[in-house]
Amino acid sequence: MSTKLLICDDSNMARKQVARSLPDGWDVDVSFASDGVEGIEAIKAGKGDVLLLDLNMPNMDGYQVLETILKEDLPTLTIVISGDIQPEAHARVTGMGALDFIQKPVSKDILTNVLSAYGVYSAARTEEVQTKPTTSPSPVQKTPVQTSPTMAQPIESVTAKPIEIEKASAEPEKTEEVVEVTLSPDMRDCYQEIANVAMGRAGDLLARLLNVFVELPIPNVNFIEVSEIRMALKDVEANDSTSGVCQGFISAGISGEALLILNDSSFKDVASLLNYQYDAQMGTELELLMDLANVLIGACLKGISEQLDIQFSQGHPEVLGQHRKISELIANNANKWKKTLAIEISYSIENYPIKCDLLLLFTESSMLTLNNKLSYLLD
Repeated sequence: MSTKLLICDDSNMARKQVARSLPDGWDVDVSFASDGVEGIEAIKAGKGDVLLLDLNMPNMDGYQVLETILKEDLPTLTIVISGDIQPEAHARVTGMGALDFIQKPVSKDILTNVLSAYGVYSAARTEEVQTKPTTSPSPVQKTPVQTSPTMAQPIESVTAKPIEIEKASAEPEKTEEVVEVTLSPDMRDCYQEIANVAMGRAGDLLARLLNVFVELPIPNVNFIEVSEIRMALKDVEANDSTSGVCQGFISAGISGEALLILNDSSFKDVASLLNYQYDAQMGTELELLMDLANVLIGACLKGISEQLDIQFSQGHPEVLGQHRKISELIANNANKWKKTLAIEISYSIENYPIKCDLLLLFTESSMLTLNNKLSYLLD
């Protein structure tokens, strides 16, 4: 009898990655849910004997799903697969009934081992099903080879195609067409999931540095005019003064800038968590700003580079300004290029009024390289 397995994740790319990582030959009936609400409905409909659950989702996140499962005593075995790798996140989900916690991007070997450890999957049972003798051999296997007189023609056409392609590619290009860069919904989903995993890596380092629990949002991805960047920072109140640092980065065919923006009201709390002796006159704020920039920008770029198998070279961080409005900080960089792929991540600290925004800005030309890197993930 097939195991009813439910993959609950708001990212289509992540759902595909998890489905591809299931054990080979496992007799499983897979269903999908794009948020917690759909996930709970699917479990109640009998589609989730086993639940592979993301944490960071709209409408109902993974924590709320676990709460509902406990409250309503729903019949499912849950394994969390998340980019939020903070030790506290792991402890919380296992305390709420999850069997285990797997880090994104999911590894086939690790997922198989976890499923096996809890008796959800058995390689021995799978091999037994696969090696059962069939009652009679299929006669169809011999027929196409022996009797079809048309087999030679397709073979010729297959070998001819590469020659035609090579000839076409050898012709000199007469004109260079300008390729319009766009951001399709599928590609946006890809960027968002890549940013989600990278965000989790950076959030984990911040949590360990400050000894706190970092509340992680769903990354906001837009392809917009540079002049509209400040509109992307929806969570930053217009009347707050801020301080910011920018740091350039570059790779083969990719370039951009990372901006870290911290509300000035957050400095005293951050200093307290880091055991700094706060003194605005002695440069404490600038030191704190640079420390946060090193942690968040470096970890986030490393998370992206590992997923895309690229290497970023980073420039020296530069102070955009202190105690200024968001629009003033952004205006300094608004004329460098016309459009940008903007990834916004707003970090907040549980039980503290600390607001910190990380903005990754990729040049328009970088998207051609990035889209090529990501396209294989959509297959």
